[in-house]
Amino acid sequence: MNADLALLSNQFVYAAMGVYTLALISFAVALAATRGQVVEPQRVDAAAQLAKVPAGVADTGSSAHDAGPAVERAGVPELPPGRRAGNIAMSLTWLATGMLAVGVVLRGVSAGRVPWGNMYEFSITAALAVSVVFLLMSIKHDLRWLGIFVTGAVLLTLGLAVTVLYTESAQLVPALKSWWLVIHVSAAIICAGGFTLAFVFSGAYLIRDRAERRSPDGVARGWLSARLPDRAKLDRMAYQVVAFTFPLWTFAVIAGAIWAENAWGRYWGWDPKETWAFITWVVFAGYLHARATSGWKGRRAAWIAILGFATFMFNYFGVNMLMPGLHSYAGV
Repeated sequence: MNADLALLSNQFVYAAMGVYTLALISFAVALAATRGQVVEPQRVDAAAQLAKVPAGVADTGSSAHDAGPAVERAGVPELPPGRRAGNIAMSLTWLATGMLAVGVVLRGVSAGRVPWGNMYEFSITAALAVSVVFLLMSIKHDLRWLGIFVTGAVLLTLGLAVTVLYTESAQLVPALKSWWLVIHVSAAIICAGGFTLAFVFSGAYLIRDRAERRSPDGVARGWLSARLPDRAKLDRMAYQVVAFTFPLWTFAVIAGAIWAENAWGRYWGWDPKETWAFITWVVFAGYLHARATSGWKGRRAAWIAILGFATFMFNYFGVNMLMPGLHSYAGV
């Protein structure tokens, strides 16, 4: 064990928590400043905007310097309310994610193994996965409205990790000393990020849907619901995340069975961890099947996704801390 690197890892994790806190505050400011429904930013056609410059500016032979302010106003639209705070928050989230990644890597280097040997290590890596999935999706979609929920979830996870789940860096138990640890657990960590975002999208859908159904004219006017994207977009994004994550979870379950045969001489033994992993698989399989065959969308699909996330979280916290079994590597 390298105690110095382990200590440095802890310092990077704490520093990342500090930056995530600043990002959370900035996301809150951005959300509060938003006046209505979130929309995707539109590209500005500079040529079309220049055509709107007053004729006097172009016809009187004025210099380009004189026309400059008008051109700038036409070609570069004013930032919507809260946009600047949202941009700052996104930058802080990128910085915090990089710092957390360094902390995770240093934790593994300090022990000379992958940093997934106990619940503390899995938790900080899962928090990293949630943040990375969010940032990757934000490249294509404007997800500033989602940032307050994601950074809040990441901070809760890291806070629980450093206060309740923390374990000193140590060697793996014999059953974990396998390359299947890298294959199986890395897939599960990515799934943690995907299922968490699907849960947030589904919860946001239910908030928006409830506000619209209670409104006489079908327009959401609540402080939060009015700032969320429309229901169709939230439903679609939740489905896209689950459709990507479910095959990876299937692979994780199969890889776990192969690893179990290598470690314990059987593929499946209905250990609590295996049972709840299968339950999670069944729930999300039902989610996709119901959407594909019965046209279950909207509220019913959202509740199934939330149920699937609940089983995933119980598989992690409940099984590891409450149910004795072959997978009891919590370290707490």
